[in-house]
Amino acid sequence: MSLTLIYTILVLSVIGVISAVILYLVAQKFKIVEDPRVENVEKVLPGVNCGGCGFPGCHAFAEACVKAETLEGLYCSPGGNACMAEVAKILGKTVAEKDPMIAVVRCSGSFGVRPRTSVYDGVGTCAIAASTYSGDTACSYGCLGLADCVRVCAFDAIHMDEATGLPVVVEEKCTACGKCVTACPKFIIELRKKGPKGRRVFVSCINKDKGAVAIKACKVACIGCGKCVKECPFDAITMENNLAYIDFNKCRLCRKCVPVCPTKAIHETNFPPRKPAEESAGTAA
Repeated sequence: MSLTLIYTILVLSVIGVISAVILYLVAQKFKIVEDPRVENVEKVLPGVNCGGCGFPGCHAFAEACVKAETLEGLYCSPGGNACMAEVAKILGKTVAEKDPMIAVVRCSGSFGVRPRTSVYDGVGTCAIAASTYSGDTACSYGCLGLADCVRVCAFDAIHMDEATGLPVVVEEKCTACGKCVTACPKFIIELRKKGPKGRRVFVSCINKDKGAVAIKACKVACIGCGKCVKECPFDAITMENNLAYIDFNKCRLCRKCVPVCPTKAIHETNFPPRKPAEESAGTAA
C-alpha cells in the first residue's frame, strides 16, 4: 500500500471523526426536549389523525393541549367527552363536556324530486364540478352527487345512496370530525347536535331562490313561506334569503314546525311515528 493511499485514508478518517463530533455537539446544543406529557396525551387519543380538531394530527393536538393554559377550544371529536376527560386528567386541567355532534346532509333533492336538466361529463369530483358549472339540475345549491364527502371520511361513516344520488350518514360511525363538511363545495353538510336518542329536526334544504323558482327546481325545496317560523314557540327558526333555518341550540324538538311545512322540507329524525291526530292537525294548519 502506497504512502499516498495511507495518508488519504487517515485524512478521511480524521475528517469523519471531527465531523461526527461537530454534529454531536450541534445536536446536543439544539436538541428539543419534548414534554413527556405529550406522549401520554397522544396515547389516549384515537390516533386516527383525522384533523377534526383543527391540527394536522394527533401528535400536534397533544402538543397543543400540553402547551395551552386551558383546554377551552380544544376538542377531539372522534374521542369525545371520555377521551377529553382522560386528557384533562393527565394534564391536571378541567374540560367542559360537549353535546355529541353529527354530520347532517341538508339536501333532499333526490332523482325523483329534482329533475336532471343536463349531464356532467367532466372530472368526477364535486370540487371540480362546482368550479366549472352550477350543477346538473335547475337547483344550483344542491348536492352534486360525486362523493367527495365519501372519499375524505376516515371512518366509513358516509356513503352514496344509488337510489337517490345523495350521501347518507351512518350515525353509528360518524365522529363529527368535520372533514365531509369541509370537502363539500356546496356546503350542504352541517355538524349539528346529535340530540337525545339521536333525535333531530332540521331544514333539509339550502336553496335560497324565491319560492316559485325553488319549487320548480326541486319539489321538496324550502319556499320561504314562513309558516314554520310562525309555528315555533321557542323562536328557534329564522328566515333569511328565502330559506328557513332551525337553530339546534334553541330547538326543543317539539316538531310543531314539521307538519306545517308545505313541501316537507323540514325533517324529523329518529322520532317515533306520529299519531294520526297529529298528522291531521298539521294538514289542517
